[in-house]
Amino acid sequence: MSVLTTLLQAATDLGIGKMGAGMGAGLAAIGAGLGIGNIGRDAMSAIARQPEVAGNIRTNMILAAALIEGVALFAIVVCLLIAIA
Repeated sequence: MSVLTTLLQAATDLGIGKMGAGMGAGLAAIGAGLGIGNIGRDAMSAIARQPEVAGNIRTNMILAAALIEGVALFAIVVCLLIAIA
């Protein structure tokens, strides 16, 4: 148990937790960008195939993008709280 405690203390002293929190925030932002990009690509191809339902597709695209953005925001806030604490 003392070896684990020593390793955790060394990791805390080196700031590895803050580095991990920063990497987590970056990964959350990258994931959100990729997800919203995929939604936009698929929505544009769907509108190109059926232009008469463009309004419905656009509404669903905006709703899905907002949900992805909300999850990414929560992930970034959690990572920043870890980095601060």
